[in-house]
Amino acid sequence: MYTLEIAGWTIMDSYPIAEARRNLPSLIREAENGKTVRLTRRGEPVAVLVGLRSFERLAAGRRRFTDALRDFATETGASELALDPDELFGDLRDPEPGRDVWP
Repeated sequence: MYTLEIAGWTIMDSYPIAEARRNLPSLIREAENGKTVRLTRRGEPVAVLVGLRSFERLAAGRRRFTDALRDFATETGASELALDPDELFGDLRDPEPGRDVWP
Protein backbone atom coordinates (compact mmCIF):
# COMPACT_ATOMS: atom_id res chain seq x y z
CA MET A 1 0.00 0.00 0.00
CA TYR A 2 1.15 3.52 -0.70
CA THR A 3 -0.54 6.86 -0.29
CA LEU A 4 -0.93 9.48 -3.00
CA GLU A 5 -0.26 12.92 -1.60
CA ILE A 6 -0.54 16.23 -3.43
CA ALA A 7 0.62 19.42 -1.73
CA GLY A 8 0.49 17.72 1.67
CA TRP A 9 -3.08 16.43 1.26
CA THR A 10 -3.77 12.70 1.24
CA ILE A 11 -5.84 12.01 -1.85
CA MET A 12 -6.21 8.24 -1.72
CA ASP A 13 -4.48 5.05 -0.72
CA SER A 14 -3.19 2.86 -3.53
CA TYR A 15 -2.91 -0.91 -3.43
CA PRO A 16 -1.50 -3.38 -5.92
CA ILE A 17 -4.30 -5.69 -7.06
CA ALA A 18 -2.67 -8.73 -5.44
CA GLU A 19 -2.61 -6.95 -2.06
CA ALA A 20 -6.15 -5.68 -2.58
CA ARG A 21 -7.38 -9.26 -3.08
CA ARG A 22 -5.93 -10.25 0.28
CA ASN A 23 -7.43 -7.22 2.04
CA LEU A 24 -10.71 -6.78 0.17
CA PRO A 25 -13.03 -6.73 3.24
CA SER A 26 -11.03 -3.96 4.92
CA LEU A 27 -10.79 -2.00 1.65
CA ILE A 28 -14.55 -2.22 1.23
CA ARG A 29 -15.00 -0.88 4.79
CA GLU A 30 -12.68 2.02 3.94
CA ALA A 31 -14.73 2.80 0.83
CA GLU A 32 -17.97 2.60 2.84
CA ASN A 33 -16.49 5.16 5.23
CA GLY A 34 -15.87 7.61 2.39
CA LYS A 35 -12.26 6.83 1.56
CA THR A 36 -11.20 6.37 -2.06
CA VAL A 37 -8.93 3.41 -2.81
CA ARG A 38 -6.91 3.27 -6.01
CA LEU A 39 -5.93 -0.15 -7.40
CA THR A 40 -2.75 -0.57 -9.43
CA ARG A 41 -1.28 -3.20 -11.72
CA ARG A 42 2.49 -3.13 -12.10
CA GLY A 43 2.49 0.34 -10.55
CA GLU A 44 -0.04 1.80 -12.99
CA PRO A 45 -3.50 2.87 -11.76
CA VAL A 46 -6.25 0.71 -13.26
CA ALA A 47 -9.32 1.14 -11.04
CA VAL A 48 -10.78 3.02 -8.11
CA LEU A 49 -12.86 1.59 -5.28
CA VAL A 50 -15.42 4.05 -3.87
CA GLY A 51 -18.38 3.72 -1.54
CA LEU A 52 -21.93 3.61 -2.85
CA ARG A 53 -22.78 7.13 -1.65
CA SER A 54 -19.76 8.57 -3.44
CA PHE A 55 -20.57 6.61 -6.58
CA GLU A 56 -24.20 7.74 -6.61
CA ARG A 57 -23.10 11.36 -6.20
CA LEU A 58 -20.62 11.02 -9.06
CA ALA A 59 -23.03 9.11 -11.31
CA ALA A 60 -25.83 11.62 -10.75
CA GLY A 61 -23.98 14.20 -12.77
CA ARG A 62 -23.10 17.75 -12.08
CA ARG A 63 -25.64 20.04 -10.44
CA ARG A 64 -26.24 23.50 -11.81
CA PHE A 65 -24.51 26.21 -9.81
CA THR A 66 -27.78 27.91 -8.94
CA ASP A 67 -29.18 24.64 -7.55
CA ALA A 68 -26.05 24.06 -5.46
CA LEU A 69 -26.12 27.65 -4.19
CA ARG A 70 -29.80 27.40 -3.26
CA ASP A 71 -29.18 24.11 -1.41
CA PHE A 72 -26.17 25.61 0.38
CA ALA A 73 -28.18 28.63 1.47
CA THR A 74 -30.97 26.40 2.76
CA GLU A 75 -28.66 23.95 4.58
CA THR A 76 -26.63 26.70 6.28
CA GLY A 77 -29.53 28.98 7.10
CA ALA A 78 -28.15 31.73 4.86
CA SER A 79 -31.49 31.98 3.05
CA GLU A 80 -33.03 33.27 6.31
CA LEU A 81 -30.60 36.22 6.44
CA ALA A 82 -32.34 37.94 3.50
CA LEU A 83 -29.08 39.28 2.08
CA ASP A 84 -29.34 41.53 -0.97
CA PRO A 85 -26.49 40.71 -3.41
CA ASP A 86 -26.85 44.09 -5.16
CA GLU A 87 -26.46 45.88 -1.85
CA LEU A 88 -23.51 43.74 -0.77
CA PHE A 89 -21.60 43.58 -4.06
CA GLY A 90 -23.04 46.40 -6.17
CA ASP A 91 -20.02 48.68 -5.80
CA LEU A 92 -17.44 46.00 -6.57
CA ARG A 93 -17.81 46.08 -10.34
CA ASP A 94 -16.21 48.88 -12.30
CA PRO A 95 -19.02 50.81 -14.03
CA GLU A 96 -16.75 51.69 -16.95
CA PRO A 97 -17.03 49.53 -20.08
CA GLY A 98 -14.28 46.99 -20.69
CA ARG A 99 -11.34 47.53 -22.98
CA ASP A 100 -11.67 47.34 -26.75
CA VAL A 101 -10.80 43.91 -28.08
CA TRP A 102 -9.91 44.99 -31.61
CA PRO A 103 -7.60 47.92 -32.35
